[in-house]
Amino acid sequence: MFDPVLLRSFLAVAETGSFTRAAQRLQLSQPTVSQHVRRLESQAGRILIDRDTRQVRLTDNGDAMAGFARSILAAHASAESYFSGKAMRGRLRFGAADDFTMTQLPRILRDFRALHPQLNLELTVGQSGALHRRLSSGQLDLIFIKQTPGVGEGTKVSTDQMVWMGLDGIQLGLDEPVPLVSYQEQSMSRRMAIDALEGAGRTWRITCNTREVNGVLSAVRAGLGVAVFPRTLIPGDLVKVSNRLGLPEIGDVDFTLISNPRSATEPVEALSSAIMGRTLVH
Repeated sequence: MFDPVLLRSFLAVAETGSFTRAAQRLQLSQPTVSQHVRRLESQAGRILIDRDTRQVRLTDNGDAMAGFARSILAAHASAESYFSGKAMRGRLRFGAADDFTMTQLPRILRDFRALHPQLNLELTVGQSGALHRRLSSGQLDLIFIKQTPGVGEGTKVSTDQMVWMGLDGIQLGLDEPVPLVSYQEQSMSRRMAIDALEGAGRTWRITCNTREVNGVLSAVRAGLGVAVFPRTLIPGDLVKVSNRLGLPEIGDVDFTLISNPRSATEPVEALSSAIMGRTLVH
């Protein structure tokens, strides 16, 4: 039997990547969190965290334990909610920008559903602008989108840098039109790319129009051009090419949660807290 208290401390370390941040999240001292992790390793008879590196890294056994810990803690929470009569019910219509599917968001949603099995979670994936319009028209309860910094609407989860992404070996002369892989009209990244290029006096041409992130990635991987993309979300087989190709800086973008004020507050706040409390990008 693994103690849920120990599992909770271990999972906080795994998700935050830090004993200090885990202690802050749990409102415990760092020595207490460290002691919990050591006790869990003793119970499991396996090393769960590699302490030989500057960063906290899970071992293979640690990755396995993290999965078990989420399931065990979700089962505890579900049982507690069921027998206390506090289980959330109803429907939560959630919208997320499509490139967030490349983050830890799918795992966060999976854990959230396990924690609240009687709540019907409906997911809509699309472009930030379209999701915002659906929220405003009352079709969604909560959205997780990209926004220009300083807009002031919603709750900022994190900030990322928008950069030029391409194949590692792509070549482009300074007098050549920039081959641009882009979402269709009304896309934030499309607008940022074109504004940056025209502001720098660079010519450009659209080589691919697409509706979704997989289309952007496929076109860039095929060598059709470069795309503007959040730096932390660039896949391992593609690279930032901004400096090497002499392309203009783009700027930052906020990852933001925005709720519908007319929606039920409890499920919206619960999912917002789940997203805010987890590391989105590893």
